[in-house]
Amino acid sequence: MLNNITPNIEGCFFPIHLKLQKVYNKYYFAYSEQYVCLLQACGRTKSLEYGKRVHAHISKRKLDRDLILGNNLISMYVKCGSISRARQVFNTMLERDVVSWTAMIAGVAKQRDVKGAFEAFQQMQQEGLKPNVITFMSILNACACPAALEKGRHIHSLIVETGADSDVSVLNALISMYSRCNSIVDARQIFDGMCKRNMPVRNVVSWTAMISGSAQQGYAEDALDLFQQMQQEGVKPNKVTFISVLNACASLSALEEGKKLHDLIVKAGLQPDVSVGNALISMYSKCGSLDEASKVFHRMAHRDVVSWNAMISGNAHHGHCHEGLDLFEKMQLEGVRPDKVTFIAVLQACSHAGFIDLGRHYFCSMIQDYGIAQTGEHYGTMVDLVGRAGHLDEAEEILNKKPFQPGALELGALLSACRVHGAVEIAERAADSAFKLEPEKSGIYVMLANIYAAAGRWDGARNVRLLMEERGVKKEPGRSWIEVKNKVHSFVSEDQTHQQTEEIYAELARLTRQMKEAGYVPDTRFILHDVDPWQKEWVLCRHSERLAIAYGLISTPPGTPIHIFKNLRVCGDCHTATKFISKIVGREIVARDVSRFHHFKNGVCSCSDYW
Repeated sequence: MLNNITPNIEGCFFPIHLKLQKVYNKYYFAYSEQYVCLLQACGRTKSLEYGKRVHAHISKRKLDRDLILGNNLISMYVKCGSISRARQVFNTMLERDVVSWTAMIAGVAKQRDVKGAFEAFQQMQQEGLKPNVITFMSILNACACPAALEKGRHIHSLIVETGADSDVSVLNALISMYSRCNSIVDARQIFDGMCKRNMPVRNVVSWTAMISGSAQQGYAEDALDLFQQMQQEGVKPNKVTFISVLNACASLSALEEGKKLHDLIVKAGLQPDVSVGNALISMYSKCGSLDEASKVFHRMAHRDVVSWNAMISGNAHHGHCHEGLDLFEKMQLEGVRPDKVTFIAVLQACSHAGFIDLGRHYFCSMIQDYGIAQTGEHYGTMVDLVGRAGHLDEAEEILNKKPFQPGALELGALLSACRVHGAVEIAERAADSAFKLEPEKSGIYVMLANIYAAAGRWDGARNVRLLMEERGVKKEPGRSWIEVKNKVHSFVSEDQTHQQTEEIYAELARLTRQMKEAGYVPDTRFILHDVDPWQKEWVLCRHSERLAIAYGLISTPPGTPIHIFKNLRVCGDCHTATKFISKIVGREIVARDVSRFHHFKNGVCSCSDYW
């Protein structure tokens, strides 16, 4: 009879009076096991209100002191997100075992309360209870943040002492914990140690945890290498593995690898999965192939808010701002409610297109029409929108009137606008505030130095560089890269390390001659060093993006598009030069810089020279 009850509980909770009326009678509640089944069903479906009703019925029958029921009540409340009620049940239990403590630790960990979870873990031990495998996994989940690394190491030592490190699930949790604590070396040591004698065999969760951790911590190439090893060892990837590797491809802008991965996803029958589809949209967009991203989006049978956000953001970053805003209207017509990420993408679309009034409207609409509070990223995008258009006083006023202290992100957006328009005084104020927040970040120093240099204030630029030296701040070098035949080739300005350096510079010299014949004049204002004009031109023509383009031209068939990527904002003169090159060679050149994509074709850029 019980088997007939549970499916109704999980799938037909509405209306509850009709569905649970039968369940509440004496025939079905003769034994506590049937309450357990109901509580588990409520937990699985996150049905808090119905869980409360079952709890009330248990209390009415004077069964709320039962250990098994108490443990299941805690678990149900934790799964439903009501940690306070779980704690109430826990505190009133006359008897608590390791299951009770583990359920409570898991609930506190779910709230990212490291201190509370650790205190509960210690108290459990003080009461003479030994943690089991599930307990260790729960407390490791609580320690999975950089601030809790030392606590995680302590738990690791206890795991070794108790012999729990012979369990593959515990080792997987350790890999995940160390990865999220930014200690990828420790994670890799555990992962590599799992293949030693007497250690558990690495399963798909082990591989996925290591791949995901590597991708998230900036070791995208390692993530791709691990995925290849995983396949060689015959371990079948799951959807989480594929999503992690897609994110690695997006980080590297490795389009060809991403396409191969897409083929594997299709063969595995995972393409209909919404999360996988969303990761594919993001990968294609970030790798410069908006058309492929759009194909994935339109083929999806079901799309959630993440799908729409990824597509709106992709259009915005590729300069298709009208299309992105049209998608925003369509998603609402299809009944998908926008979230805070949606509005970041929408405001970015307005910023890249210069739609100032529309951006102001959407910024206010967030709270007025949708009840979504603006975050620092929304303010930063709004500052970028009005500042880029030259409304620097308004941009500064937005930051001064915001309800919380401006962060480095928003101040950086204001500085970037000051660089475009040469607003030295506002830049000085913004930089002073940013230095107090993040004195170790090089970007603020570099922007301020460049603003001084562009204004001819060389003493100011030198003083900023001296300040960097005093504080031990290192400038991030400009770097551009291109993927050719599944290999990524990286360049810095005036790079001489590539094995085809001679051919690259010969191609660059040929292009420069043709560009000048077509009317190109080097704009040496973008060399922000006090050196001779001929030196400025020499350096300018050897910027990293031009080296990457030149290599792409000599390494790929004529007529094929070239995709390059840069870790900083593309310089204004290189932007002009790339327009000339696209017309001379008759190729589309797609360049992604730190803020957006530029599609150069026949001497014109998709950004309309507004970026």
